[in-house]
Amino acid sequence: MCPMEYENDELIFLSEENTADNTEFSGSWNVLVVDDDEEIHSVTRLALSDLVLNNRNLTFYHAYSKAQALDIIKTLGSDLAIILLDVVMETDDAGLQVARIMRNEMGLTEPRIILRTGQPGYAPEESVIKEYDINDYKTKTELTRSKLVTTIIASLRSYQQILTINQSRIGLEKIIQSASNLLEEHSINRFCEGVVTQISSLLGLDPSGVVCARAGSIIDKDENAVYVLGAAGEFSSYINKKIENLHDEKIVRSVNQCLQQKCHIYDAHFTVLYLKSSDYDAAVYLKVGQQISDVFKQLIEVFLSSISVGYENVNLFHQLHTAAFKDWLTKLPNRSEFINRLDDISTDIEHANDVVALIDINHFADINDGLGQDTGNDTLLALAQRIESVFPEAAALARIGSDVFAIVGTEREVNPATLQGLFNNAFEAGDHMLPLSAAFGFYRFNGKKHTGINILKHANIALNRAKKSLKTNFEYYAPEMEEQTTWRLDMIRQLRNDFGERKLQLWYQPQIDLVTQKIIGMEALLRWPSTDGGFVSPAVFVPLAEYSGLIIDIGAWVMQEACEKLRLLTNEGFTNLRMAVNISMPQFRDPAFIELVKTAITDNALAPECIELEITESIVMDEPQLVIDVLHELKAFGVKVALDDFGTGFSSMSYLQQLPLDRLKVDRAFVNEISPNKSAFIAETIVTLGAKLGLRTIAEGIEKPEQANYLLKLGCDEAQGFMYAKPMPFDALLVFIAQEAKKDA
Repeated sequence: MCPMEYENDELIFLSEENTADNTEFSGSWNVLVVDDDEEIHSVTRLALSDLVLNNRNLTFYHAYSKAQALDIIKTLGSDLAIILLDVVMETDDAGLQVARIMRNEMGLTEPRIILRTGQPGYAPEESVIKEYDINDYKTKTELTRSKLVTTIIASLRSYQQILTINQSRIGLEKIIQSASNLLEEHSINRFCEGVVTQISSLLGLDPSGVVCARAGSIIDKDENAVYVLGAAGEFSSYINKKIENLHDEKIVRSVNQCLQQKCHIYDAHFTVLYLKSSDYDAAVYLKVGQQISDVFKQLIEVFLSSISVGYENVNLFHQLHTAAFKDWLTKLPNRSEFINRLDDISTDIEHANDVVALIDINHFADINDGLGQDTGNDTLLALAQRIESVFPEAAALARIGSDVFAIVGTEREVNPATLQGLFNNAFEAGDHMLPLSAAFGFYRFNGKKHTGINILKHANIALNRAKKSLKTNFEYYAPEMEEQTTWRLDMIRQLRNDFGERKLQLWYQPQIDLVTQKIIGMEALLRWPSTDGGFVSPAVFVPLAEYSGLIIDIGAWVMQEACEKLRLLTNEGFTNLRMAVNISMPQFRDPAFIELVKTAITDNALAPECIELEITESIVMDEPQLVIDVLHELKAFGVKVALDDFGTGFSSMSYLQQLPLDRLKVDRAFVNEISPNKSAFIAETIVTLGAKLGLRTIAEGIEKPEQANYLLKLGCDEAQGFMYAKPMPFDALLVFIAQEAKKDA
């Protein structure tokens, strides 16, 4: 028989005279709505007011608190059919307390409970649903009229049958209870096996049958094929296999017929029952050996109605599990599932010497940006399929990031050569053939037991090292890598704290005119005091500040502080001095940088030409056009520009000519070459080049008179170094400049 069609969501139960025990019912269905929101009461009444089930309408009772609900439940007793129960009222579990008292203290087993909540986070534990015999649980946003009516219908059926059971049929009570137990089975296979077992028990048969369905996303297989989801007896070995593997044409034909026609099939020797949920259909094949009577057909209908919610729930649990633990695109395990797998593998002696490998596609974002996300997805699918085909015996495979895959296997299988082999041929992605490259990070178990999350962290550290390496595209994890990472994070954290507490200092090193020997300016130098009373080297902490992005805030403070101190010097009567400030690449990328420099100068009433920005060759070569554009705008404002460390990098002369420079700095490494018995060819070249370009030159790191004299003869204009003055705090700078002024007086 096919499922009956109902108009307007109304249900006609099995007629009274056809029920198994002729139990008589009269009057209306008593429904108690328990909710502290008056609107929920009104909406519920409106949605169900015209519903007539089995020639009975619904009589509504209303409670707005736990106490009111218990009073009504005590008054109505077993005449209460359904409770639409809010979980969260005056307390977070007021609704669950009502259910507990009704079941455990009042001993009322007949009324059906439908939990509703507007706060999904307050979903009850599965044990609570079992203990309090709760029919269903829905969020309020789920309960459209159609779904509410469906839930009421299923619950009234359950209520009517439980009354019948309690009055006359103990055997049927066992079946309904079994159906309730099935709601707890989150495994599709176990649930479906339970369906076969319980129907067989109802009919007095040995448990031997199968539950089949079109796979789709239920078991992540070909959605057009029919698979065995659960089985008992002689068919139990065929679970998760195609129905054709049963090698029984009669079963294949009858199951397909049931799924296509969406009807039960009752034959003299077998029965196929149609089981429907909101998302998936299934067919239950049973070897019966006799015609099933009308009475048992009615009992089967009741049973199928009871387990339909359970079947829907196990499918929902499977979807949630898939969403939580499988990658939606490749169907490989995702990061969470991979970590779980690592937890298991790390305790398995068979995998004590396995290797974890991470694969990160180089420049994958370019594919998405240039060819589109569909092509990017096709590329990932192609790589996933190649990984699965090349590593069929891998202990674990996963996609753990947007373009990061993971493999676990023996070192003979998983090594740089085998992983590189994945990328020897191009990948077909839609209409494109794309050559790819990747970086690899490896972690060896070496018999050590770690948590999955730590293993993944170690492999990821190796991967990050590989991505930064200029020599190779792979790295194996070593403990010192993590030590370096931990040290870097600790240093960044301390730098951030110390900067926030204004512990960083700005020191100043005077710059001297080589001809007049007078102070013409100073370079602002950042200092970070260490806990041992010394200072952390700028070569250490400046890269950390750039890496963390903190250099933007620190650079802004340095610029403002340097301008303020130059204003104080001017107020003290020391005029015509310039302040040189070092600028890093992240500052050039900051959209607010230009305005920040201008504001610092104007706020302190300085002439723009008193501020000189020092940049290095490496900065110029990082993003030449960006640097050139920013410097030209600041140059137009009046700011001076100096090129520091000139000659130590690989700058292009074409870029050098485009920069709006005022000064070249001769690096201390070239100044150190100056000695009586050694030529200083590079220093001479830089000074000469500066003169040719119309730029002034300044040499840093001068410590000896012969160095100063040699540079003066070359035509170098200015100098700074220990021979003249070491870097000093601002108070000491004031004293130093005052003393030098007295000498000149």
